[in-house]
Formats: sequence, C-alpha cells, structure tokens
Amino acid sequence: MTATDRLWTRLETYYAGAYWGTRREAPEDCGRRTARLLELLAPCDPFLAHWYKPTRSLKDERKFPLLPPDMPTLTEMFRRGVNREKGKPVIEELGFSVTFGNGGGDYDRSALGILCGCYSEVVPNCCTLSLPTLGRSPNAERVISAPVLTHAVRSMALAMDPDWAVAMSHAYRKLDDEDRAGPWVGWVTYFSKQRGTVPPLPAPVRIEPVEDQGTLIILTPERFTVANPEHVALARRVRELLARAGLIQPR
Repeated sequence: MTATDRLWTRLETYYAGAYWGTRREAPEDCGRRTARLLELLAPCDPFLAHWYKPTRSLKDERKFPLLPPDMPTLTEMFRRGVNREKGKPVIEELGFSVTFGNGGGDYDRSALGILCGCYSEVVPNCCTLSLPTLGRSPNAERVISAPVLTHAVRSMALAMDPDWAVAMSHAYRKLDDEDRAGPWVGWVTYFSKQRGTVPPLPAPVRIEPVEDQGTLIILTPERFTVANPEHVALARRVRELLARAGLIQPR
C-alpha cells in the first residue's frame, strides 16, 4: 500500500442511511419503527446494542437507556421533535426528527438520526447511522465490516421500510458525485421491490433477499475503500447495470 493509499484509508469514514418518500405517520408510528430498529441492531454487534435518550450534557448521556425499547419514551421523543421556525406554528408536513447516540466517546461513537412522518414533496424521510472512525476507535475495525454493515442495512430495511438504503464511505460518495441525487450505490445497498428487480451482477458481488421487501447488494466481502481502484471500478460497473435496470432513478 502506497503512502497515498494509507492516507485515503485513514481519512475514509463510513455511514449507513435509509431513505424513503412521503409517508404521513404519527409519533406512535415513528416510535414503533424505531423500537424495532433498535431491537434488530442489538444482535448485530455490541457497539450497536446500547442506545441512550439525548441529554443536555454528555456526562449524563448514559443515564437514560432506550433498550429495551420503551414505547411511551420513544413516542414522546418524536412528539417533541416537531419541526418549526422559532416562534411560529409547527410545520406538520415536515414530520418529526430525533437524534440519539450509543454513549461512545470522540471518534468511538455512533449516532442515529431519524426523520419520520414527513409528507413534504421536497424533504425525504431518512434514517442515518454514523459509525466510529478507523484508526481512532477500538471498535471501528470490527464494526466497519461487510457482515456488520449488511446486518445494519438489513435492519433499517425491515424496520423503516425505505425505498432504498446504503452503507458506504463519505469519500466514495464524494468521488461518485456527492451532488447527484440518490439512490447511491455503496459497499452495501438495498432496494425495495417497488423499485424493480435487481439484475445479475458480476463477481464478487453478492445478492440477498430481505424477506419479501426487497434486495441487498454487497459489493465486496472485504472493506470497500476508494484506495482500491478495483473497488471503485466494480462500484461504477454495478451502478451502470442497476441504472439500465431502472433501479437508481430518483423517485
């Protein structure tokens, strides 16, 4: 590995996100989806098995665990997460948003941000999961792996019922044109069956069903990185095939 490759790898940070269109839902619905997501994530890895209600002070963050899921607490979090401009009425079509973390320290933490119940035509609903930083976190090497991120994206698909979801590096998203509207094709990608049928894809790509909801695509068993030109070429080839199949047009 060259010095440039090592720099890319060290700087490469990863995240997972699920995205869906207009869906009017109540705080109770958002709380129910979130409860299922937390339950599904827990067996994935110990790092993703503990979540805490947001507090004003980081030193108090671990005082209010969200597992096992407490529906009244989760529902109230969403109810309080309405969107409004200061001093003005609630913007109902923008739904509800919450963000909470796993209690980790700098570079060794994960956060879940959820916008749910939005029925605006210009703002998508989403669920995003930040991940620890390679080289700075004792958990990152284990968490940023194909098995863990496949489990995480599958959990998002089952709990949130998105149109599409992805786990990828910020560096690859930028390289692939960060201004382009999604769906993006990442290390792990999910498409709802409503988007169409995933075509045959070249090795070493793996395709897995997600119950009767959609399909997962895992590009490589090893960590996907922009430092590897073969990874980048494979991702672009897969995106081209998915585009031909009509799966990645914005909707």
